[in-house]
Amino acid sequence: MEPLVKQIISSCWGVFIIVWLLAAIFTNRTIYRQPGPQRLAYILPIVIGGWLLFRSSRLPGPLNLRIIPHADALLVAAAILCLGGLGFCFWARALLGRNWSGTVTLKENHELIVRGPYRLVRHPIYTGLLAMALATAIQHGNIGGLLGFLLIAVSFWIKSTLEEAVMLKQFPDQYAGYRERVKRIVPFIL
Repeated sequence: MEPLVKQIISSCWGVFIIVWLLAAIFTNRTIYRQPGPQRLAYILPIVIGGWLLFRSSRLPGPLNLRIIPHADALLVAAAILCLGGLGFCFWARALLGRNWSGTVTLKENHELIVRGPYRLVRHPIYTGLLAMALATAIQHGNIGGLLGFLLIAVSFWIKSTLEEAVMLKQFPDQYAGYRERVKRIVPFIL
């Protein structure tokens, strides 16, 4: 079961990267971009977290210590979680369309999207990516993978905070109401 789940999760990440890179070509012109030094606040944790997540089985000492058993039920759950996260990312990205950016920006003719997965969470792409990262950490089952997941979660929390400040400036009334109604990353919870 483990090799199949590993292949499913690896394939999800591969498809995600290819689609994301291709879709990044088709975005609107940027009218505001966050200054470079501010980006380090979320880039550093995600780079370190990703490195830990994907290299955790090759790390020394306690980082490669398995703390999650490789039970078939957990592995199947991880595969389903990863596939669901990927689907959630694609759904959200399709609705954002040409407004998407990998950094905190405003695009020309930027619009506030509050339909589809954005009715469930304000940052559904991060929700989907966190589901994929958690699935990967479960599949690896070690301390390094879980630490990587946590650092990625911290990165998305920081980045979403910065994005929300920009959205509040751009859409003061709409975004304030939206923020009151819809949770940030975990539907109905957080």
